[in-house]
Amino acid sequence: MKIAICGKGGVGKSTISALVVQALLDRGRKVLAIDADPSPHLARLLGLNHKNITPIAAMKDLLQERSQRNGPFYNMNPRVGDLPEKFMKRQGNLSLMVLGAIPQGGAGCACAENAVLRNLLNSLLLSKGEDIVLDMEAGVEHLGRGTIASVDHILVVVQPYRGSLETAEKIEKLAGDLKIRSLHVVANNIHDQADLDFIKKICGVEPSGAFRYSPGARSAEREGLPVAGADKELLDSAGELIESLESNT
Repeated sequence: MKIAICGKGGVGKSTISALVVQALLDRGRKVLAIDADPSPHLARLLGLNHKNITPIAAMKDLLQERSQRNGPFYNMNPRVGDLPEKFMKRQGNLSLMVLGAIPQGGAGCACAENAVLRNLLNSLLLSKGEDIVLDMEAGVEHLGRGTIASVDHILVVVQPYRGSLETAEKIEKLAGDLKIRSLHVVANNIHDQADLDFIKKICGVEPSGAFRYSPGARSAEREGLPVAGADKELLDSAGELIESLESNT
């Protein structure tokens, strides 16, 4: 399965991504985790050594060399085939690539650099023989660029407040424009049934997965420990979510 996880900033995308990755690994699967968030945290949440990982998006010399930028001109189909082997971090059945994202504010046009990242992401999504979990940047811009049109499932992580749910509605619309049919709402930080009922009322669908509020996960995050080992119930919820996705594949 190829799973893209998105949503409003702060809803817990990376936490859910780490839990889904670990649940797949616990089933004996090979997993490629891709961190495409501008502020990547997935390595830390998975318990990998993250201090020496530089996101591809931060490698400006590499991006310029691969895009063959010459003033306003650049290669729209840059060479990226050797990058996974060079920059993939592996541990057992888990492979991690940290793409990051290029911030746009005040930085001018980054079209050439984004062409490299887009090509690299597309090549990773075409790989076979492993499950892929893609932790996307917050918001809806990546959907507007159409970079995840080849995924099997989009998981929209929401929390029981309106700002989160309004972003989910925008993501649903853009996914429809891209003809992505398998879009699932995933509820996070749930305290009680009233939270789930509120999400269902606003979204108009039953969440495909629900993750309760967890003091253990909160403590693990603060201490820099793997989130999947902090609360077995959260990991069980990730397993149930995977089963639900597989029944819709």
